[in-house]
Amino acid sequence: MARTLIILSHGSEDPTRAGVAFLLAKGAVEAGHKPEMLLAGDATVLARKVVADNVLPVGIPPLKELIQFAIDNRVPVHT
Repeated sequence: MARTLIILSHGSEDPTRAGVAFLLAKGAVEAGHKPEMLLAGDATVLARKVVADNVLPVGIPPLKELIQFAIDNRVPVHT
């Protein structure tokens, strides 16, 4: 089991890049690892539920589903 820090610097202005970081965390959890996330710069707006609920990445699940997975699996998210 590896510990991983995923640093996200894109927010609602680039929904796909924002979603990919949370998708990486989901994959890490499913592989048995312990990811942590750091929201930096523009990504800090994703800490607001009203913003995160309306971010729709292209080709991957909505951000609110990926965030809920992170919450359910106790992935630490730092701002």
